[in-house]
Amino acid sequence: MLELTTSWLLLFFLPFLLSLVGKAPMPWLLCFVASWLAMLLSVQPGAAVLPWGVGMVIAVISARERIRTVFGR
Repeated sequence: MLELTTSWLLLFFLPFLLSLVGKAPMPWLLCFVASWLAMLLSVQPGAAVLPWGVGMVIAVISARERIRTVFGR
């Protein structure tokens, strides 16, 4: 079983932390659920990749849109 250290928790919740850059509340919720699901599925090797990847895609799009609106590009 995977031992949950601080570095693993940071990795699992990276999509949620990245989504905090954006201002919209829906990506926060989706990334939190995806991160939580990735953490729960991490007991099986490779099972956490899909929810973590989906959370990263949502977080990157949210952060990109926030940066785009701030800098007007």
